[in-house]
Amino acid sequence: MMIDEEGAYLAISVRDRAQDGHFVFAVRSTGIYCKPSCPARRPRRENVAFFAGGEPARAAGYRPCLRCRPDEAARDTRAVERALALLESAEERVSLSALAEAVGYAAHHFQRIFKQRTGVSPAAYARAVRARRAEAALEGDGAGRITDAAYDAGYAAPSRFYAEAKGRMGMTPRAWRNGGAGERIRASVAASSLGPLLVAATDKGLCRIAFDETEADLRARFPHAEILPPDASFAALVQAVVAMVDDPARAQADLPTDARGTAFQQAVWQALRAIPAGETRSYAQIAASIGRPQAVRATGTACGDNALAVLVPCHRVLRSDGGLGGYAYGLERKRALLAREGVLQPTQHAGKPKG
Repeated sequence: MMIDEEGAYLAISVRDRAQDGHFVFAVRSTGIYCKPSCPARRPRRENVAFFAGGEPARAAGYRPCLRCRPDEAARDTRAVERALALLESAEERVSLSALAEAVGYAAHHFQRIFKQRTGVSPAAYARAVRARRAEAALEGDGAGRITDAAYDAGYAAPSRFYAEAKGRMGMTPRAWRNGGAGERIRASVAASSLGPLLVAATDKGLCRIAFDETEADLRARFPHAEILPPDASFAALVQAVVAMVDDPARAQADLPTDARGTAFQQAVWQALRAIPAGETRSYAQIAASIGRPQAVRATGTACGDNALAVLVPCHRVLRSDGGLGGYAYGLERKRALLAREGVLQPTQHAGKPKG
């Protein structure tokens, strides 16, 4: 396993829990190895060595930290990865107790570990898997009846599918399949300091925030939805969104959202919202934080598919070498947003983020 040492040192500098179990760092002056989130004082870079796990660190003569217990972190990571695989392959519902037993943990303890690593509970992840399967069935060529899609996705009854899909998609499964048929979406193109910004929302919440898009682009996404002009409450929502462009650190967690996506996309987007303002993560760190350390490329794609610019801060994700990476709305905008959070100087080169 090759370790990006500069990215790894950044992870231990910010005590990134998402990297626990994926590597350990050893301190030459103490002879101790730790997990990335260890609360101990940060060592100087020249005193640090990195290892893929506890076994090679011990072979090199280091001993585990008694404070952070790094070997337990590796076991936790393997358990979460095993649980994710079980949930992805399960044809029927898997209870928390059964899932925890399968990976060798007590249920309450594993619930905490799973949520810490993925950002969601096992039950929420399982619901997202079922919804993803149902969406794929509804969108596929020659999609069959919704009832068949519900059963094929692992729902015990179509009524359960409708209840969960309504809460997750914001629109009914039939409307999802029919391009938003019967749905009402309010939309407006607002002026912002970084250019024209499309803001759109269903009755449930914001469904699209995008630079340089128009209502025509929105109609192409939802050709059968009713696109409505702003009303007073929607205008206030637009103002809140535009204010975030000037100060992305003030992103409001309580703004209602209605962004649809697969289970993997939803997990990535939730991990993005967990990045504190003024900090960054690498695509590899985000992939690891949702229990998919090998899915770095897919994580980048999910960032690009983010429907809620600025509110879901995909601009805070950089390449492991510190470069800006990609951004759907242009690197100049990404650089400007990071500069407004203090991560980059306004004229700083893309490959040299602060910290």
